[in-house]
Amino acid sequence: MKILVIEDDRTVGQYVKRGLEEARYQVDLVADGAEGLAVAAAGRHDLVVLDLRLPGLSGQEVLRTLRDRGVTLPILVLTAQDAVDFKVQALRMGADDYVTKPFALEELLARVEALGRRPKAIAPPVLRVADLTLDSGSREVRRGERTIELTPKEYAVLEYLMRHHGHVMSRTLITEYAWDYHFDPGTNIVDVVINRLRKKIDQGSRPKLIHTVRGVGYVLKA
Repeated sequence: MKILVIEDDRTVGQYVKRGLEEARYQVDLVADGAEGLAVAAAGRHDLVVLDLRLPGLSGQEVLRTLRDRGVTLPILVLTAQDAVDFKVQALRMGADDYVTKPFALEELLARVEALGRRPKAIAPPVLRVADLTLDSGSREVRRGERTIELTPKEYAVLEYLMRHHGHVMSRTLITEYAWDYHFDPGTNIVDVVINRLRKKIDQGSRPKLIHTVRGVGYVLKA
């Protein structure tokens, strides 16, 4: 099992990494929330050990963003908060388990082992709307028989709209999903990406799939 540890405290991070490696796990250590989110979302790990107090992007934001993106890999939270309501909040946000600091390495290893034994959820790898398909495994996008090349941001926006097809998604929600933070309200970056997607997906094809709802946002529907 390959584990990603996201922990900004160097001493704690190295302690956890060494303990997991001694237990024969493959371990990568990241000390920053934003980098941790990017690495976790890449899908190269089987489990994440996540500290909640991180610089830049907090552990809560990393957890929420991963779950909002549909990332289902187990997440074990490390927290210095031992209050019941704080733990309940972390679990409701999508954490699979938690360990309270300070912790015994034996307990951490036991919880990692238990999470590793859980059956993995099987997510539908292919999203379909009319004749538009998005393979979330290979990241291949096709309209009918035509393969469509997309940039990473175009792919992220299209995937978000397809996962919520038939529902109007605001520019703010699209921005949070694809860029992980709020842009200046005056920016038109979402509109730019949507226009590119229209040219690649709808131009020359019927029916048109990407629709604007004025004053609200965008919806993908047949």
